[in-house]
Amino acid sequence: MTKIEAARAEYKEWCQAIGIDTLEKVNETVESGKAIELINLCEARQERQYAQAADQIFWKRRSCRIVMMSGPSSSGKTSSSLRIAQQARVLGLKPRVIELDNYFVNRDDTPIDENGERDYEALAAMDVAFLNEQLTDLLAGKEVELPKFDFKEGHRVFKGDRLKMEDGDILFMEGIHALNPDLTPAIPRENIFGIYISALSSLPGGEKDHGSTTDKRLLRRIVRDNRVRGISPEDNILRWPSVRRGETRNIFPYEENANIVFNSSTLYDVPLLKYYAEPLLCGISESSPAYEKAQSLLKILDMVTALKPSEIAAIPPTSIMREFIGGQTL
Repeated sequence: MTKIEAARAEYKEWCQAIGIDTLEKVNETVESGKAIELINLCEARQERQYAQAADQIFWKRRSCRIVMMSGPSSSGKTSSSLRIAQQARVLGLKPRVIELDNYFVNRDDTPIDENGERDYEALAAMDVAFLNEQLTDLLAGKEVELPKFDFKEGHRVFKGDRLKMEDGDILFMEGIHALNPDLTPAIPRENIFGIYISALSSLPGGEKDHGSTTDKRLLRRIVRDNRVRGISPEDNILRWPSVRRGETRNIFPYEENANIVFNSSTLYDVPLLKYYAEPLLCGISESSPAYEKAQSLLKILDMVTALKPSEIAAIPPTSIMREFIGGQTL
């Protein structure tokens, strides 16, 4: 059994244990006025997952001083990494974040893809040699000056941000290539603790599994990007095949390199997403090339009972789902 399969199996067993293992039972729970109880239960489960991940990092702290986190789009990687880091602090560790986006090569040196466009998702778009030089120095106890990538100008700059590893310090890095060993060839694999994050739930119900991984992530992305990135639901749907190709090429082949798989799904997330996504999807016209996919998503949402605003207000400000709907305090 793969780690992904094991994570799915564990989630299925948990759903069965609490007696909410089908879409119909999720709907019954929401319709009976127990949505807030469900939210609290799901959040408690995720808190245990964060703590268990931090425990493993703590146990391996002497050999693994680098934590690498990866996962597909809209899996909740940012929130999960912050929560795991928070739990690591509870144990006395000191997470130090290195942003992999600051290790891009200069824009003019970015590789060109098969369509003649710059491929910012390719591993060759990263300055692997410089990253490994800095990581090697940090693990050796040396002080380094961390880079900052100027996305407007398209090149690296230095602004005096220096870092030196002290006792209890753990490096946290998150990115699409984080679990690819070719990103860190100078660092022995036993010195890296890998975490793979994805929304892995799947409940029987209707014609399609509730929580289909890719559809759920697309709904999360549509809601978030409409709110904070100015990307329309239509544009997001049209971009999705390209996003999926990048995941297939750069993320999925390395998922089994993770020490642990973190499942960012909750039983209430699609009922929550319905409240926000349904009106956005209904606004896509029949003449749009995104219409067919929008209708397929709406068909899934038709099978789901949406949360009410009063129930949504009960979602904690530290929840993964706040990364998509807003109101997060991490």
